[in-house]
Amino acid sequence: MWALLVLIGAAAVSAHLQDLAFDGQKVFRVIPQNDEQVEIINLLASNMQVDFWQPDSVTLVRPKMQVDFRVEADKSFEVEDLLKESGVEYRVLIDNLQAALDAQFDSKARTARHSYEKYNNWETIAAWTADIAAQNPDLVSRSVIGETYEGRPMYLLKMGKSGPNKKAIFMDCGFHAREWISPAFCQWFVKEAVETYGKDTVMTTLLNSLDFYVLPVVNIDGYVYTWTKDRMWRKTRSKHAGSHCIGTDPNRNFDAGWCTLGASKKPCDSTYCGPAPESEKETKALADFIREHLSAIKAYLTIHSYSQLLLFPYSYTYNLPSNYEELNSIARAASKQLASLYNTKYTYGPGATTIYPAAGGSDDWAYDQGIKYSFTFELRDTGRYGFVLPESQIKPTCEETLLAVKYIANYVLEHLY
Repeated sequence: MWALLVLIGAAAVSAHLQDLAFDGQKVFRVIPQNDEQVEIINLLASNMQVDFWQPDSVTLVRPKMQVDFRVEADKSFEVEDLLKESGVEYRVLIDNLQAALDAQFDSKARTARHSYEKYNNWETIAAWTADIAAQNPDLVSRSVIGETYEGRPMYLLKMGKSGPNKKAIFMDCGFHAREWISPAFCQWFVKEAVETYGKDTVMTTLLNSLDFYVLPVVNIDGYVYTWTKDRMWRKTRSKHAGSHCIGTDPNRNFDAGWCTLGASKKPCDSTYCGPAPESEKETKALADFIREHLSAIKAYLTIHSYSQLLLFPYSYTYNLPSNYEELNSIARAASKQLASLYNTKYTYGPGATTIYPAAGGSDDWAYDQGIKYSFTFELRDTGRYGFVLPESQIKPTCEETLLAVKYIANYVLEHLY
């Protein structure tokens, strides 16, 4: 009993540490009008700790671009003064990040158990992967495709009715640790598949004809860290020789124009590409699995947040993919499906031209492996809450995203190659 109280006390203390960590921190949105104003943002970033929410790095900031960033509480007045003084157009998106963090847990489902309408910690998700497979043996099976840097098993769910040489769609969530809505969608997708199989004609056809490989969290160590230590953590938790800084950006770590543009060679940066392609155990496990199943996998979907975008290759080059017209029309139709439910507007197009260049991404890598239907979703919202989307938005976000995913999956089924 005493040991348990000590544990609960320790948990309360660590929760309390995180409770106060973001008090008074602000998230700003600025739109620099010219190179001079871009330079001011660069100056700011070099003088203090600035966490860029969008784009991912200060190096990507260009004139007329919407730039969202977070600053420490004791620097926020300084930042406001500088922006005012230099005439940079700005607004405060989040006035007190701690209040927004507390407000994200607004789900009615206040249960210690797993819930599809709240954010679940890794322990809960891991147990859920076992449960969902055990409860639906003819539709779901669980395997381990590797382990993380900190030694956690990477669980993969295979969904579909068993049949001879079926083609497959691979979908992953949770590349970037702080994008909590992403793993929530992978769980929702699995729920919808098992609950509507045999009822919904599209889902039934999809699961009869295709397999879905679902990786609910790629960056498990980082995800755990966002629950226990730093809600705003993005990268993996690996250590590399020659630097005291921790973590690599897993979505800059693939062998697709690796570290050429929109990625950093500095280990302390949030877009650090790692010491080599697939240096991270997590990205290597994912890439190995896809390589091993390349003849079956016909589409690759990766779920991120935020910005409401549906992107396709390329991000590491401004060149268009060979089937650009087809990908663009799929993205257009999928975005239209998504908007049909709650009128949520998505922007779509190739990564580099639609948002900004970023090399080493999993979508470009999968495409270059020959998977010609490769898409990245950036889920809700457009910055009101950013990474701290309230739990009350999980259901609508997942419902609308499901429509787009089903559209793409059905298209792939009708255009197998």
